[in-house]
Amino acid sequence: MTISATLLEELENRRAKTMAGGGEDKIKARHKKGLLSARERLALLFQEGTFQEIGTHAQHSARQFGMEKKTLPGDGVVVGTGYVDGRVVAAFGQDFTVAAGSLGKMHAMKIVKAMETASRLGVPLVAFKDSGGARIQEGVDALSGYGHVFYNNVLLSGVVPQIAVVCGPCAGGAAYSPALMDFIIMTKNNAYMFITGPDVIKAVTGKAVTMDQVGSTDMHASVSGNVHFIAEDDTHAVALVHRLLSYLPANNSEEPPHRLTADINMTEDPVMCELIPDDSSKPMDVYKIIERLVDPDEFLEVHASFAANLVVGFGRIEGMVVGIIANQPMVKAGALDLDAADKGARFIRFCNAFNIPVVTLVDVPGFLPGIEQERGGIIRHGAKMLFAYASCTVPKITVILRKAYGGSYLAMCSQELGADFVYAWPTAEIAVMGAEGAINILYGKELAAAPDRAAKTRELAAAYRAEFASPYLSASNGYITDVINPAATRSMVALALRKSLSKREMRPPKKHGNIPL
Repeated sequence: MTISATLLEELENRRAKTMAGGGEDKIKARHKKGLLSARERLALLFQEGTFQEIGTHAQHSARQFGMEKKTLPGDGVVVGTGYVDGRVVAAFGQDFTVAAGSLGKMHAMKIVKAMETASRLGVPLVAFKDSGGARIQEGVDALSGYGHVFYNNVLLSGVVPQIAVVCGPCAGGAAYSPALMDFIIMTKNNAYMFITGPDVIKAVTGKAVTMDQVGSTDMHASVSGNVHFIAEDDTHAVALVHRLLSYLPANNSEEPPHRLTADINMTEDPVMCELIPDDSSKPMDVYKIIERLVDPDEFLEVHASFAANLVVGFGRIEGMVVGIIANQPMVKAGALDLDAADKGARFIRFCNAFNIPVVTLVDVPGFLPGIEQERGGIIRHGAKMLFAYASCTVPKITVILRKAYGGSYLAMCSQELGADFVYAWPTAEIAVMGAEGAINILYGKELAAAPDRAAKTRELAAAYRAEFASPYLSASNGYITDVINPAATRSMVALALRKSLSKREMRPPKKHGNIPL
């Protein structure tokens, strides 16, 4: 039987209407604002010709209030799979040109279908969020739809990477779906995210606030910590998705995409020594250390604008994918605080879920002191770092660059927290507290009577460092694998990583631990 031309024509007409979304005029209006349509975003994400759509002809239920005569192409969301740099990825894009991308029952079912596909195929999920929120006409069906989406976000968590791209409105309950995903990329303009907007806040509290204060990209990237990457526009956002995926495995049963070389380059890097300030009290820029440690142009910082006293990100060392966690002494002296602890713990747990080795660079004076920190729960937040490192079973390499004092020494992945290799530079100071603080406690009366208190303090502090904070003391007690020349850091870390890729670690059987949230 030969299919009739009439049937083929009907197929093409139906497909053309669906592809048009909300119509040419609405798409042009978006272009004037510098926005792409849902289909254009997906076309940019996937390799040409590889996108296969799911639910092309899906429609909302005609039973919904006031919607009986409306046609919503694809019910306002485009769903499917394609290839990104040769690897399969599942994705969906909410279409703001169709009913403002609002979520109804069928819309949610299509999103869930994308999630189920990602789970079955074992591939990453990318979500373009651009929606006016729940479709009011569908009432509780819309709320139920959100519930199914949230539930499946949680089912996918730790199974496949989930990346949300907020490139338009994402308000109310809709904001919880990206929050449940692993990474949020948000465009600088035309995008906002909040639970309650300025109008609701003013009506309930009487306080006038702006959209920038509660929902802007900059606020979420630097204050709330919800956003991991800032994109200039849709095109930049997709480029960030591509780069992020280049470091991630397809799922939790695969290794990350290492690019292993035949041999480790053991050449020393004398520039590393030149980066260390002569005065130990002067801050050292950890970005310069990371730049020398990783392969050229192979560091992708995560959460760059949030809790800048701790740097986290993905990189490659001799082709091996790693997650890097490093204190940044240029900000708050590198001390750990509430936000830094949250930032570090979540990143460590992601790396552990997806088999990414962790490299920790330590230069930390302690946890940030202050009443705000104590009342804010620094004990609970700091414990998240301890929990994350201790429960992490991937290869863990720690390099103590300079200061490692008190509980923060442990919180930055000491041997006791399960580090497989701990290296220290000769400049490392490992102690319960800084030398000056210890001297004031131990010799307070003697210092008070000294004719030159400052000089005496320096003398005693130097002696304390040499006798009680020396890396050789820690090494002699078995707390450190080795004290190394800073110039050999890259080669030593790379060699330790290569040897650790076969690491296997069994833990007591349990449903899950109870991280101090």
